[in-house]
Amino acid sequence: MFSSQQLLMAGLSYVCLLLSLSFHEAAHSVTADRLGDPTGRLMGRSSLNPMVHIDVVGTVILPLVMMFSGLALFGWAKPVPFNPRNLGNMRRDPALVGLAGPLSNLALVLLFAALLRVIVGVQDIPPDASVFEYPLFLLAYMMVLVNLVLMLFNLIPIPPLDGGHLLAALLPRQGQEMLERLGPFGILIAIMVARPLLGYPIAFVQALVLSFAFAGQG
Repeated sequence: MFSSQQLLMAGLSYVCLLLSLSFHEAAHSVTADRLGDPTGRLMGRSSLNPMVHIDVVGTVILPLVMMFSGLALFGWAKPVPFNPRNLGNMRRDPALVGLAGPLSNLALVLLFAALLRVIVGVQDIPPDASVFEYPLFLLAYMMVLVNLVLMLFNLIPIPPLDGGHLLAALLPRQGQEMLERLGPFGILIAIMVARPLLGYPIAFVQALVLSFAFAGQG
């Protein structure tokens, strides 16, 4: 059986994941549209409505299974399609479209880190307080954590992740073709390397955010 606190954490985490994935995918669509390709916008993917971005496996089944198995929450949304032939620069612009997703998550990390600082100051939260006593703090902290994980995971330079688009822009054609062959196995490879690769950076930024949020508190 799950405790009420565990259920609260699971529910909040899932809501944060849906919102963050929607923001991430909408950023891809809006950026592609600004650079000349309206494909995502015409498919309704510039919206922040989670329903237009849901992938049955990545946004529903996998996160719920992981959540209620006590594992770290993880998931993905439907990728936003774009036609590189519509872009002004077929080498640079796909990388910019790819970068828009992680940058949107970075923006949310910074926004909610600042909000954490405000909440701590307004509610005079001590560093050793139980986060479950402060729902707004808990929500803001979960948004920081979820977006931090999404940003760093998507920057892993393996297709179909955004980092794969960034790496492809730096490679010659032969290198791009070799990278594309990883595509069908990219998510699996990224999941396998994510924990050892991202564990320390995530822990470091978490500590930095909490230090900033509680700066000056007794």
